[in-house]
Amino acid sequence: MKKILPVFITLLIATFSLAQTPTPLHQKVWPESDSDSTWYTVKGQRHGVSFFAQHQHPEVQYEPSETLSFDTYHTVDVMYHWYEKWAKEYPDIVDLYIVAESFEGRPIYQMTITNKETGKDTDKPAAFFEGGRHSGEVTSSESVLWLTKHLLENYGKDEALTNLIDTKAIYLRPQNNPDGSNLYLHTAQRNRSTVRPHDNDRDGLLDEDPEEDLDGDGIIYSIRRKATEEELDKANYIIDPRDPKGRLMKPVLPGKGEWFVYSEGIDNDGDGDFNEDGIGGLDLHRNYPENWRPDVGGDLTGRGYTQYGAGAFPMSENESKSVVMWMLTHPNISVANSMDTRVPMHLRPPSTSKGTDRMYPEDLALYEKYDKMGLEITGYPWAGDVYETYMTRYPENQRTGDPSKPYPLFGHGPDFGYFYFGAIWYGDELWNNGAMKDYNNDGIYDDYDAIRWDDEENGSRGFKDWASFDHPTLGEVEIGGFHPKFFSQNGPAWQLEKWAKKQALFNLAMTMELPQITLDDVSIKKLKGNKYQIDVKISNSGKLPVALKQAQLVKIVKEDRLVLSFDENLTKGYEQAKVTIETPELFDKTIYLGYTEPGQAKKGRFVVTLNGIDGAKGILKVLSTRGGYIEEEIILGSVDE
Repeated sequence: MKKILPVFITLLIATFSLAQTPTPLHQKVWPESDSDSTWYTVKGQRHGVSFFAQHQHPEVQYEPSETLSFDTYHTVDVMYHWYEKWAKEYPDIVDLYIVAESFEGRPIYQMTITNKETGKDTDKPAAFFEGGRHSGEVTSSESVLWLTKHLLENYGKDEALTNLIDTKAIYLRPQNNPDGSNLYLHTAQRNRSTVRPHDNDRDGLLDEDPEEDLDGDGIIYSIRRKATEEELDKANYIIDPRDPKGRLMKPVLPGKGEWFVYSEGIDNDGDGDFNEDGIGGLDLHRNYPENWRPDVGGDLTGRGYTQYGAGAFPMSENESKSVVMWMLTHPNISVANSMDTRVPMHLRPPSTSKGTDRMYPEDLALYEKYDKMGLEITGYPWAGDVYETYMTRYPENQRTGDPSKPYPLFGHGPDFGYFYFGAIWYGDELWNNGAMKDYNNDGIYDDYDAIRWDDEENGSRGFKDWASFDHPTLGEVEIGGFHPKFFSQNGPAWQLEKWAKKQALFNLAMTMELPQITLDDVSIKKLKGNKYQIDVKISNSGKLPVALKQAQLVKIVKEDRLVLSFDENLTKGYEQAKVTIETPELFDKTIYLGYTEPGQAKKGRFVVTLNGIDGAKGILKVLSTRGGYIEEEIILGSVDE
């Protein structure tokens, strides 16, 4: 099995065959395996706590089992095990390959699912789904894993899925940040970014103040401390009166509170802030080229917009660069979803303006259609754009009381997906911090709703009661709060399949609507002399146009075309040519059909003259960037077989 990718992708983009790779590449020895190391070091740079403070979280499966179930989370190695296994079991519909290397040098696996007998993946309409870009938001990876399993195991059994795989290509990338996911699932750390060392607090040091698991329970919980009389002017938390047990902490403005709340750890660099410069800090979902802005401190005027975690420049990170380059070299993709956690929301462009201000009305109408479809499938409370819907989903700021207003987010994947790539591209957010319903009917899904659900439906396992602890610098404090990994950022394991499945089904529903150019009719009519008229009819049987209006604007999609060709020995010589294509009269002899809408049929006509021969074989090609490629042989006259 081979997969050839463009040579100009300078990350380690390789092709490989499982049959030719006796030792899977994910079994390479990584830095955390160095038992003599005190600190985790990559490329000579120290960052983060030792991997030897490893923890076996009960919600996580660390070794593959005989069957794949979704009642636990799965490490990168376990996911890769299944992808390798499936590549062997389904060789006729699966290609597995390494699309890039992560910052630490780990392979980033990607799978193509399509029936190889019906054509190449690049000759078919396609969709792309990615998880794991944000290292701690592992539910997104599980949704890609669930979809992969669902497609493969139902091929040949479910008629609709079989037809989908026969006629379309689905590109699946479960872990686009294996470094971060590995750190998140193997240690107490709860990072969100890549593990590239980063100066989060702009003090000239890298990763010098990470969180610490002070009580040794394997989880980074919260610390709360009662303010002294002298500190009341700075205290910014109160005990939320809605919870009679006094567990919830409510943020308020400095001077309006009685408590301080920190994440578990110490002030390593003595700057007065706790855990403000942990492992990494770059955000792969702020590193895309569309609407990119420099990181905090990168605006030399001090008066412009900046974007925290943006990276040194657009696509500075292998992980995001590999997504962009894959898309640009695969313009057959019409639908994509790069997923995160934890709003939950079907999240889409624009990220810097209102949709009505910047999007074509036809494109916006399609997005609104899929917003509605998504809500019907998943039951998420929100669907819409980043700039307006996401930023104003609550009427006011919970700390300041200020009314919410639209605000931009820069370098965001959905903006690249629509404005740059011209596709239907979502950046969906899965899971909901346990806030399953609005218990007090205040229109907000917040910690109060989460703790109510935890008590009533989750056996109170998502919240650790506050317990006294003698902090090395703060003295008497309490450690407790919501479980950050498997309640706040991701759900309890028993909720996993519900969330992974419903998100996957939304992605599948969009895939079912991909454009599909079909060759409906080819008729040949003999005219006077030795002329032949070839009439061709095509249509788009899909539910998406072959190109959004934005795709037409940025010229990433060519209009649909018909091309008729014969052996060059028959067409050379102009007047002396044995075969002359008289219509169309264009030099390239191509019929340009424009961009075909769903359900629309289009016709084209060729007129061909045969000179001195009694027949000729030709090849009719239907070319559609996102609607697919069709090739059919035609015969004019009586050809001696």
